[in-house]
Amino acid sequence: MTQPLVPPPTSPPPASWLRRRVLQPLLDLLKQGLTPHQLALTAALGSAFGLVPMLGVTTLMSTVTAVRLRLNVAAMLLIAHLWSPVQLLLIIPMMRLGARLWGSAGPALTLAKLQHLFSSDWLAALRLLWHALLGALALWAVGSVVLGTLFYFVLRPILSRVMARKLEVRSER
Repeated sequence: MTQPLVPPPTSPPPASWLRRRVLQPLLDLLKQGLTPHQLALTAALGSAFGLVPMLGVTTLMSTVTAVRLRLNVAAMLLIAHLWSPVQLLLIIPMMRLGARLWGSAGPALTLAKLQHLFSSDWLAALRLLWHALLGALALWAVGSVVLGTLFYFVLRPILSRVMARKLEVRSER
């Protein structure tokens, strides 16, 4: 009597170099010591800082806030910089609204208007840009408080459930 041929158990293929050396350490770093509250706060603040209508301050704001609140700096920076394309799309419209909000009378802020002002009266151009930036920052501050708070309270229970399920799966093993 011959026994049926049973293939030997196969082990999973080894992880690729990219997964072992880049992806897995990054994922481990992002998950390091975060509770659902901290992860939701990191995502909400990172999203808000990623949309600030002023180039160059995202990294500084995210890092200082994450260190001060003892959140994961790498996770906050990643989330903030993932919003960069949206930030670039929103800067001009927010500066236009900001210029109107801060009292810039006359036609809307345009590149042609700025070029004309810089060639004829550069102080007026700087004043217009300053008003536009202040107004854009004011709009961003109000919007980020409202949307960031909403994002936090929506995300926190979802993350609590996901993390509880992960703990259940680990305890079953």
